Amino acid sequence: MTRIIGIVSGKGGAGKTTIASNLSYALTELGKDITTIDTNLTTPHLGLHLGFQLVPKSLHDFLRGDAKLQDVIYYHPFGFKIIPAGLSVSDLVGIDPDKLQDVTLNLIGKTDIIILDSAPSLGREATLSLKLADEILLVANPNLPSVLDVLKVANVAKKLNKNILGIVVNRVSKQNDLTSEQIEDIVKYPVIAEVPEDVDIQRALSARTAVIDYNYKSKASVEIRRLAHHLVGKKFNYNPGFWKRLVSAFK
Repeated sequence: MTRIIGIVSGKGGAGKTTIASNLSYALTELGKDITTIDTNLTTPHLGLHLGFQLVPKSLHDFLRGDAKLQDVIYYHPFGFKIIPAGLSVSDLVGIDPDKLQDVTLNLIGKTDIIILDSAPSLGREATLSLKLADEILLVANPNLPSVLDVLKVANVAKKLNKNILGIVVNRVSKQNDLTSEQIEDIVKYPVIAEVPEDVDIQRALSARTAVIDYNYKSKASVEIRRLAHHLVGKKFNYNPGFWKRLVSAFK
């Protein structure tokens, strides 16, 4: 059965795309067939993170009826598939967001996990991603505004009877406003990963790749790999030498 996991947050800048792009790597390492879709149609960033910012056809072309689904699926060198959205404002003209359902329906049974890199907040695009997903991964920064915003998203997801997997706290540092325990007390769901503030994340973005590829042993890379293991029910034993050999084999 294909799993559809929505990566969601209550506001922009929480790090959904960072989590989505790196999870694509980490889950592929675990032998899963992954298809990641940029469902943030207004301000998409997935292609920028993974080096697919300039593609002949994008998700917007499919939603407009100007391309077939197979025309907008691209294979990343690391092994997973990506459906990037168009970056131009003109790409928004004439699209039918409801056709996103056609994308996920056509992929069911053809891939192990579909990752939806959702739009922020609770607008039409974000709500549509919530409806399409079976499972929800909440992403928040360790400050009160971000956590209160993700609480709103969690409440909507609960009303839609979605399986909320837990909270990924992103950009964790010594200057946190809130601890993971405080976040859990507010949102009422468990924190299942704490991704630290890591300069290599910005360096990886500049290189148009994921931090796992940029620096396999960075603290953020290790935590995202641990999250991937958690999501598929595997125990994570970190062995730097093993991971270095594995990443090198995919390059």
